[in-house]
Amino acid sequence: MGTVNFDALVDLVAEKRKSNIALTTLGFGRGNYNDHLVEQLSNKGNGNYAYIDNLAEAQRVLVDNRAATLQTIAKDVKIQVEFNPAHVSEYRLIGYENRSLKREDFNNDQVDAGEIGAGHTVTALYEIALAGQGGERIDALRYGDAEKPAPTKSSELAFVRLRYKMPKQDNSQLLEYPVSAASINNIANASDNLRFAAAVAGFGQLLRGGIYTQGYNYGQVLELARAARGTDPDGRRGEFLQLIQLAQSLSTPMAQGLRQSQMSLPNKGVDSGITAKN
Repeated sequence: MGTVNFDALVDLVAEKRKSNIALTTLGFGRGNYNDHLVEQLSNKGNGNYAYIDNLAEAQRVLVDNRAATLQTIAKDVKIQVEFNPAHVSEYRLIGYENRSLKREDFNNDQVDAGEIGAGHTVTALYEIALAGQGGERIDALRYGDAEKPAPTKSSELAFVRLRYKMPKQDNSQLLEYPVSAASINNIANASDNLRFAAAVAGFGQLLRGGIYTQGYNYGQVLELARAARGTDPDGRRGEFLQLIQLAQSLSTPMAQGLRQSQMSLPNKGVDSGITAKN
């Protein structure tokens, strides 16, 4: 209803944001549902976004995490990670394609970014190739070498910078944290939360075609998630395990052949096409 043009809606939300009116969007239904639109509107409106597909998700968003959903404690939050070339030869951020910023925009307080709600956490996973381990995907440059780190920084794996604004302020504050190279560890020794997050990221990449997953498959994702399930008091991790098993069953050659045959069946009903006339 009303304005449906994407740019006009974004401008309207951005204008209302100046008067400290935040917009949180909740998605329902299927069919003509526009996930990109409602997610971007919440981003421009300094709010949060969630898709409500069942009663359990409504409980999580509007009851259990009500404060995180509706109460913003930091706005225009930006995170920048710089990897030390002495330890990391390549890196790739998994996801967040529509949240990326130019390097020069990190210090620009006029550039809009994401918001954080009360009790809200953000997890960003990187796939990295450690220097000298042979995990690189890109050929080395013929005429250029990686920047050499300062000797005093050789013990650092990465450096994390965080900028944020208080809800009613326009100037950002900066936090900086070095990440020690001694923190490099095997995933088998990582926490349940980190291993489960890695399983979720792997599952998402497989659903998107598995361009970078190589031989990684649903069975390995399921094994990793099961081992990291932990106590699971609300049963959400168990629900994720069921999703993996469902996707795995639908990805078998038999299931794919069945879907293909269903798509190629001739239409035995009456053609109900509509022709538009000027």
